[in-house]
Amino acid sequence: MEGENFHGTSHRGTNKFPQEDVKTADATGFGAAADDFMERGIDLNEQLIRNKPATFFMRVRGDAMTGAGIYDGDTIIVDRSIKAESGKVVVAILNGEMFIRRLEKTFNKVRLLPESKKHATIEVDASCDSLGIWGVVTYNIHQV
Repeated sequence: MEGENFHGTSHRGTNKFPQEDVKTADATGFGAAADDFMERGIDLNEQLIRNKPATFFMRVRGDAMTGAGIYDGDTIIVDRSIKAESGKVVVAILNGEMFIRRLEKTFNKVRLLPESKKHATIEVDASCDSLGIWGVVTYNIHQV
């Protein structure tokens, strides 16, 4: 800073020394009380993901789950570590094809229920080897 021209304010205040004589200041003391309550930004990974290694994001294609608020082009968050129970929305694999449907389990049958009248219910025997539940849908990210 030596040799630089300093253009301070025109009002000098009541002090007897000019601003250019105060080159640096040491800030000491306590922070503002409001700093204790300051929040950091929202991290959606922290809020929406419980188990990182078992969580996947998938883009939805189709309109079978519009009644559940899941539309074509939405992004769903799927957790593979959650147990697939009756009533949950799941990603199921049947004969090599993926479906997003509501799971309904009974004693001897498994049904994949759509949330749209355009699509039919898929009924599968409980002993069927070609049905696999890939994961449970935990959240839907929908653009407004």
